[in-house]
Amino acid sequence: MIRRSLIASGALAALFALPRAGELASQETHTCDDRAGIRVTVLEAMGTVPIRADVRVRWVDVVQSPAQRGVGDDGRLTFCAPGDARQATVWAEADDAASEQAFVELTPGTTTAVELRILGEADPGRLEGRVFDAATKDPISTAAVTVAGRRGVVSTDRWGRYILTGVPAGAAEFEVRRMGYEPLRYTLNVKSGLTTQVDIGLVRDPVAMEPIVATTVRSPRLESKGFYERQYWGEMLGVGEFLTPEYLERWRPMRLTQLLEQYTMLRPRLVRGGRTPGTSGDCLQVYLDNVNVHDVPLNSIVLPVEVAGVEVYRSTTALPRDLLRFQSTCNLVLIWTG
Repeated sequence: MIRRSLIASGALAALFALPRAGELASQETHTCDDRAGIRVTVLEAMGTVPIRADVRVRWVDVVQSPAQRGVGDDGRLTFCAPGDARQATVWAEADDAASEQAFVELTPGTTTAVELRILGEADPGRLEGRVFDAATKDPISTAAVTVAGRRGVVSTDRWGRYILTGVPAGAAEFEVRRMGYEPLRYTLNVKSGLTTQVDIGLVRDPVAMEPIVATTVRSPRLESKGFYERQYWGEMLGVGEFLTPEYLERWRPMRLTQLLEQYTMLRPRLVRGGRTPGTSGDCLQVYLDNVNVHDVPLNSIVLPVEVAGVEVYRSTTALPRDLLRFQSTCNLVLIWTG
């Protein structure tokens, strides 16, 4: 992770609303009972030809994992929102291209139509991160985040999170504004087809200290396996432990047992020899890239230098929805290679 301190300048700015991508309609055939629905249509940049793509929905005002599904040849699909969700952000990704992000107000018993158009630029990148108070570390909501030359502005949610999709690759001027804080401008290099995580620590105006900017280019393999989404929700809800590539690069041990003993909450005795069925929490399941390696000695599975990320879930914690297939009374260790 690269940390840089910048001196922000400028005056206080007004708050902006999240942009809408394409046209939003108020009425669609409703199939979600009493819950709100979102009917998504994905088209190419001109808005005439349907496109097969992955559509992602993040529920802004409820604590629930984002939804992701692929559209068919007609470019359409419907999402049913959680019962208490009233706002959502929606975007589409097709190969190395993406749509802009749409902000949707949800109404129970009603389906809202959203049209997403895949941007025409070749191999755009994606920016994702959080905005927080540099002094207190508290998240900052409703901060306006934008990139120069990109149409529209997005706002951070209650946890300070934001997403900018379809950002052209190359040098970009990143800007964050929030009333009561010094505005920040920062030039970064957007990687083609990859997600760059940009975490921003704003300082209150006129407090005499420097803002904080931390940037990290995410591992495409870990992102495709859902590692970063599980880390986000796991750390927010206190479920699981996560060793990122940056953490592993800094504290690279010699053996896998040393890694699990020193940098996770697993008991050393369990790491050294407890991978057998036992009482609740007194056993260990280990998977390497989704393959069960129960019968292989831990230090023979993989070298620590080959490990890109590690997830650890205690037997008493609730697993994320996409890991329910691993549900058991044992502790769970997921090891991902680069």
